[in-house]
Order: sequence, then structure tokens, then C-alpha cells
Amino acid sequence: MKASTFVYPWDVNGDPEAPERIAALGVRQATLAAAYHSTRALTPRHPRHRIVTAEHAAVLYPTDPAGPRWANSALRPHPAGDWAPGDAYGEAAAALERAGLEVHTWVVLAHNSRLGAEHPGTSVVNAYGDRYPWAPCIAQPATRAYLVDLAAEAAVRPGAAGTELESLGWYGLQHLHAHDKTSGVALGDAGMYLMALCFCPSCREGYAGRGLDPDLLADSVRTALEPLWQGAPDDAGWAGVEKLLGQETARATRAWRDETARTLQEAAVAAVRAEAPEGFQVLLHADPVTYHVGANPGVDPAHILAVADGVVVPCADGPGLIAPFAEQGRDGAVLAANFPIVSGMGGDPGGLAAGAARARDLGATELRLYHAGLASDADLEATRKALGAL
Repeated sequence: MKASTFVYPWDVNGDPEAPERIAALGVRQATLAAAYHSTRALTPRHPRHRIVTAEHAAVLYPTDPAGPRWANSALRPHPAGDWAPGDAYGEAAAALERAGLEVHTWVVLAHNSRLGAEHPGTSVVNAYGDRYPWAPCIAQPATRAYLVDLAAEAAVRPGAAGTELESLGWYGLQHLHAHDKTSGVALGDAGMYLMALCFCPSCREGYAGRGLDPDLLADSVRTALEPLWQGAPDDAGWAGVEKLLGQETARATRAWRDETARTLQEAAVAAVRAEAPEGFQVLLHADPVTYHVGANPGVDPAHILAVADGVVVPCADGPGLIAPFAEQGRDGAVLAANFPIVSGMGGDPGGLAAGAARARDLGATELRLYHAGLASDADLEATRKALGAL
């Protein structure tokens, strides 16, 4: 199975040993961040630093805010600060290519706290009126246009053989934002869906188009959530949403959100293909349950495999999410199983070989490893041995 590892430019730039060290893991590809959200990251082997603080969501290559793509847009990408100056992506990509690795871009889209801070109206608004500044509402026309343009620009960097688009869909509450203190009440799968429902003007109009009164819907959501705030157990899954909200209402909200995500995904992939050379591969980070939100937003497996070249599927809790994509029988589709290899972040590099074998049995065609730059020396050695065993 072809394997790729995720990498940040700051893992490579300034560390002449990094490209060969990454290649020595046994991977054939590096998935290199070209547009990324704010983060604080370890660089445990870098000769110049040990901590990188990316203060805001940024593109990691030169962009021209006054250029033709952005001149008429109020929403524009920001260049990185001193954590990734100049063409940080291009410098790292060139070094990785010299080490014999194929480089694909890694593009984070609907996850951007700076966008929410500078343009509060772009954010998801829950039924209580609380804004999620890290979560752009993908129903808003200006936000959708921004995300599509960003996907095209950030994905198709010089020399890249493909891209992986993360967060191309709805975001919700369950996101590590600054010093997160939101786990005191276990809302469960159904509660998290209700907390993800957006009530910005665009979404209110969308619900109305599905026959729902937005004010009554917001009141129903708050009423449905009240027992969960008081500690009642959540009936996990979609059946729990229908029980809490009512079947007809729940299905109408899901229809609006599913259509909104699908059309955005179609537009973004089409924009990337229009910019890309022939043979350029386009993958989406995805979950096969359409109402799920986050970095791996929910998609309809049949639909997304008809739009993109494949998916990158989270496998931190096992490779079971691969199966619904494999069941589509789409010849040539890339089904990449994404395993965390940083033991300090819950990964299990020692179990990678067994997990990868199970993923392959379920239909996975490739592996993704999160994340070579963040992993300890021991984690990298365990990963190298696991890939060698495969």
C-alpha cells in the first residue's frame, strides 16, 4: 500500500536532515500543508526550534491580496508570519522532492478562527445565538466563493501531484479551540448535531426553503437539548436526533445541510481541476456519515467518489469507516486510511501494521500517517518497522 505522511513546512525548512528522515520511514509521498489553521506544534528534532506557534490561519506560500483572484473579495487569505515566511511551502516541497518523495498539498478550508474574528458574520451561529468563530458557515455565498477560490489557489502549487482537502464541509462544536473547556457535559452524537445546526441568515433562509420556521426550529433545538444539559443519556446516532427533534424536522435540517455541503464540494473540486494539470489527484478528508462535522466532514460515499478521486478516512478508532466507501465498488478510487502515529496524541504506531492490514481487508488502497513532524523518535522508529512489515 502506498503510504504518505503529513508534514508542515516548518518541519523541513531549516533542517537539512528532515527530508531523508521522512523518506526513510518507507513512505512514497509527503502531504505538505499549503493552507493551515492556527496551531502550536512541536518540532522535536529541528536544529533551530522546538515549538512553532502559528498564530492564525494562513496560506504558506506567497499570495497577492490585490491580485485578480482576491481584489474584489472582502474575504482573503492571510500570509503566514515568521513561522512560515515567504514561500515556505515551495521551499519544503523542493527539499522533499529531492529526497525522492512525491508531494501533494494539504489544504485546510472551513476551519479559520481569524476569518471569524475579522468577519464575525461569516461564522456558524447555534440555536442559542452563540457564534463559532473557528467555523465558517458554508451556506453563505461569499464564504463559499472564498473557500472555492482558496481551494483552487492553495491546492495547485508548482510541482504538486495532487491535493488533500480538509474541512470541506460543515464544522461544529467539537473542535479544540484555544484552551478548550467544553467537555463537562457529554452531549453525545445527537447533541453535537443539534449544537452544529447554524442559524445565520443564510441557514435560516435555507430551513425556510425546506418548510421549516427558523424561529420555531431554534426553539425546538433548545428544548431538545435541555435534557442533555441536565445529564440525560443521549441515544447515539441519527435515531437520537430524530427522537430529540422529531423525524420530519430532523430530516429537513439534514437535507438542507447535506445539499449545502455537496454543492460546495462539487464546486471546490471543479475549481481545483480547472487550475490543475492533467492527472492531478484530488482527495477529500471525509466521514461516511453525512451529518458528522469537523475536519473530516460527513459525505455521501457514492456522491463524493463520483466527484473526487478518493477520500482520506480517519482511522484513529479503527478502520471501520473505510467500508462504506469500499462498498461503492468505484474502480481506481483512492481510499486512504489515516492512522495517527503520535503516541502522545493517542496514536499507536506499534499497532500500525495490524491496523493497516485490517484497513486493506476492508478496501483501503493507501495509508496516511499523522504526523511525521510531531512524532517522537520512538514513534518514527515504530512506524518505520510497521511499514517495513507491510
